[in-house]
Amino acid sequence: MLAAALAGSAAQAATPSPAPVGLTADSVNDAALLSPVKAGDKGAATLRAQILLERARFSPGEIDAAYGSNMHQAIAGFQASRGLEVNGNVDAATWVALDSDSAPVLVAVTLTAEDVAGPFRPLPAGVPARAKLDTLGYVSPLESLGEKFHASPALLKQLNPGKDFGLAGEQLLVPGVEASLPMPAVAKLVVDKSDDTVSLLDAAGKVVAQYPASSGSAHDPLPLGDWKIKGVARHPTFHYNPKLFWDAKAADAKATLPAGPNNPVGVVWIDLSKEHYGIHGTPEPSKIGKTQSHGCIRMTNWSARAVSEVVKPGMIATLQE
Repeated sequence: MLAAALAGSAAQAATPSPAPVGLTADSVNDAALLSPVKAGDKGAATLRAQILLERARFSPGEIDAAYGSNMHQAIAGFQASRGLEVNGNVDAATWVALDSDSAPVLVAVTLTAEDVAGPFRPLPAGVPARAKLDTLGYVSPLESLGEKFHASPALLKQLNPGKDFGLAGEQLLVPGVEASLPMPAVAKLVVDKSDDTVSLLDAAGKVVAQYPASSGSAHDPLPLGDWKIKGVARHPTFHYNPKLFWDAKAADAKATLPAGPNNPVGVVWIDLSKEHYGIHGTPEPSKIGKTQSHGCIRMTNWSARAVSEVVKPGMIATLQE
């Protein structure tokens, strides 16, 4: 639950990196059938596929223009949901299915005063120091924009060399991540340890959405079985109890950490009927599906928020491996 989030702050704005060759609005928006995407690929076609998967609600996690393990699971889940060969590659048939969404995948936006208002500030290390703050907010406009557009801060810098992410009126090129169709009705949630995913199923048992997750560890295994969703807390505080963490330091004391996107459980907590366990966000989206948790189910803040909007008290959450 606490994760490695307390070790340091999230990404901050830095000197922009030059855009990779070929990673432009035209090349990304036009990448399609002649550009198959497979494990290890990077660049325009990979980025386009990631954004289309995100919009189809088969999330690759933090969008970064690089094919990794989360993208593999997203492609496989999307292919299974569409009755395609499940091979983990964006092949011609998968491109056709993704291309039913024809809206541009990279879009131009203008930063507003609200986007850059903050307050933004560095986060001190350790629970005691963070417990003294009034909020655990974003450390920079770049971190905030990364969450807003489901993208790594590094990718936003690559897409926008020389741009000032803290300047109202600045024009940026960003992933267009809004889904074009409403979420179908959801009847059940499944957490699968075998592929590090959270899936939403309709009444017929069809997967209508899938998101990457970190779920459990050798020290704190995922509590397998059917549990019920008790409720949702948005902008939760975090009650740190060192007795619940095997790796807590002997000198640690109980503390309450304030709400905010850099809170250890992110911006939302979905409470399960298993005491002390829930599905929640994280201040470190790049680590989802790649690191272990303290038993709970961690997701990116944007994925956890999406799930929280469709689950209901009493809904079954099946935790399996």
